[in-house]
Amino acid sequence: MSDRYVRQELFSAIGKEGQRKLAHTTVVIIGCGALGCTSANLLVRSGVNRVKIIDRDFIEESNLQRQTLFDEEDLWNNLPKAIAAQKKLQKINSGIIIEAAVTDINPSNIDTNLHNANIIIDGTDNFETRFLINDYCVKNDIPWIYGACIGSTGLTMTIVPGETPCLRCVMQDIPPFGNTETCDTAGILSPAASLIASIQVAEALKILTGNGASINRQLLKFDLWKNEITRLNINNLREINDCKACKNKQYEYLRNEKYSSTTSLCGRNAVQIAPANGSTIDLSTLASRLSTAGNVSFNKYLLRLKVNNYELTAFPDGRTIIAGTNDVITAKGIYAKYIGM
Repeated sequence: MSDRYVRQELFSAIGKEGQRKLAHTTVVIIGCGALGCTSANLLVRSGVNRVKIIDRDFIEESNLQRQTLFDEEDLWNNLPKAIAAQKKLQKINSGIIIEAAVTDINPSNIDTNLHNANIIIDGTDNFETRFLINDYCVKNDIPWIYGACIGSTGLTMTIVPGETPCLRCVMQDIPPFGNTETCDTAGILSPAASLIASIQVAEALKILTGNGASINRQLLKFDLWKNEITRLNINNLREINDCKACKNKQYEYLRNEKYSSTTSLCGRNAVQIAPANGSTIDLSTLASRLSTAGNVSFNKYLLRLKVNNYELTAFPDGRTIIAGTNDVITAKGIYAKYIGM
């Protein structure tokens, strides 16, 4: 073995044996935003055998503030995030396999994309995808590392099926649509995202090198601006909660009917997205939250947001129409940014 990983091997918890284990592992990163970029960079440098990056989006100028694998040339070339990340990462470490999948993970394609993963890292921007990942990982006994970041605050927890609580033990249902902040409404501090991603990768390295006894078994919350660290003890949730995934093996989010319904509106250059769980939207609350995102107008019947080249029309019954595109994946990305999923 070359000197590339010698400093990592000198860390006694990993050593040469741990490094050999890494050289036979596959890590899948879902989402290549701030968390995914940092996670991918660290994992590729650590010497895992294969990294697969899955992302549905393309690079925008506002991404460059925190998504560390991208530069202005990628922006000018209109590259998908997964492809741009792959190109950068292959230059960092040509000795490992790096795959890029420009796709939107859903119940129909999740097994095709994740079936050979040893561990999965969450770099997503919505709870619907996280619940889908959770159901898949619990069902197939695959560890995954949850991560989320907004403003200066970040959250992370390590999920080992059969050993730790899963995401649905902690959060039984998806938060109501339109009620959670997003990076595009509350902003995000780049160092906060880097911190959470670094913890996610450290947790992955523990598991992949056979050091599972050292994993984090709490829900960690960091606020870098307020210098606050909160540790939430969740160890007993798996035992006391009647978790649909862990205890009852009801993997609802692996069923297409549980996932959001998306429809391209013929002749209108628009896509309608309807939440599958029957969530409603409080238009007044949503209008207040979106007030800094663009031009917002609303009444008791609907809310309209004009931002960049798109117009979002949200209805109290949870439906949203995104005008300005007939591409479902693009529409879902816009929906996640401004409405939240």
